[in-house]
Amino acid sequence: MEQTIDMNEVVKHMHVLFITLDSLRYDVAVKLFNEKATPHFQRYCKAGWQRCHSPGNFTYAAHHAFFAGFLPTPAANAKAPRLFAARFAGSETTGSQTQVFETPDIVSGFAAMGFRTICIGGVGFFNKQTALGRVLPSLFRESYWRPSYGVTDPNSTRNQFEKAAALVTTAQKEQLFMFINVSAIHQPNYFYQPGAQTDTLQSHGAALQYVDSQLPLLLEAFRKKDRDTFCIICSDHGTAYGEDNYYGHRVGHATVWEVPMATFVLNKTGNG
Repeated sequence: MEQTIDMNEVVKHMHVLFITLDSLRYDVAVKLFNEKATPHFQRYCKAGWQRCHSPGNFTYAAHHAFFAGFLPTPAANAKAPRLFAARFAGSETTGSQTQVFETPDIVSGFAAMGFRTICIGGVGFFNKQTALGRVLPSLFRESYWRPSYGVTDPNSTRNQFEKAAALVTTAQKEQLFMFINVSAIHQPNYFYQPGAQTDTLQSHGAALQYVDSQLPLLLEAFRKKDRDTFCIICSDHGTAYGEDNYYGHRVGHATVWEVPMATFVLNKTGNG
C-alpha cells in the first residue's frame, strides 16, 4: 500500500485528519480486522492495515518524528516516498508527490498554508499539565485536553471524538488539519475486558474494538463537510505483554516497533 496520491494536490483541496492509536500493536490490529471484529475500520480502511515500523518506541519520540514528516515506514519498502516532509538536504524518501514544507515541522507548515491546526490530546505527553506535556500541543494553533480524554477514563475515545466532531461541525470554510492522539489502547486497558483485573493482550484488543465502535462519530462529522478529507490512521508504537520477557514499550522488541497504518480519502456527502 505505497503512496499513490499526490499530496501536493491533497493539501490544495482537502481537510487532513491524522489519528494516532497510541500503543496499538500491528498483530492485534490485523487479527481483529481479519476476524471482522472491527467493522468500522473495515468500512473506512478498505485496504486493511499496512505493516510499518515506527520511528520511535514510545509516544514522545514517535510523535516528534511524525510531526517532522517521518510517519511509520512501510516494512516492505523502507525507501517509499513519504506523504509529508520538512525540507532538508539529502532526503531519500522525498518524492515528487511528497508535500514538502519550508518549516521545521508539518504542523506549522499546514498553518502557513492557511489550515486551521487542531490537536486533541490523549496520553500524558499531550496533557499540557507540565512543561513537557505542552511541547507537542504547542505546535498547534489550538489544542485541547481534559482528564476525560486520558488513559484512566473508559469513555476517553467518545469524549475525544465528541469534542472533535463539535469542532468540525462548527467550523466555517476553514481547511482543517486535525490531529487526535487516541489514548484508550494505552495501559490501563483492562476495563475494556469484562472481569479483567490486569492488562492483557485480550484487553488490548478489546480496547481497539471500543475505539472502532466510536469511529463513525468522528468520521461522519467530516463526511458532512464541504470538502473531502484525507485520513491517516496509525499507531505510534506497540506494547509487549511478556513476549521474550518484555513488557510495555520504550524497548527494542518487534511487538513495539511493528505498527499498523492506513490512509484513505473520506468523500464528502455535502449534507451537513
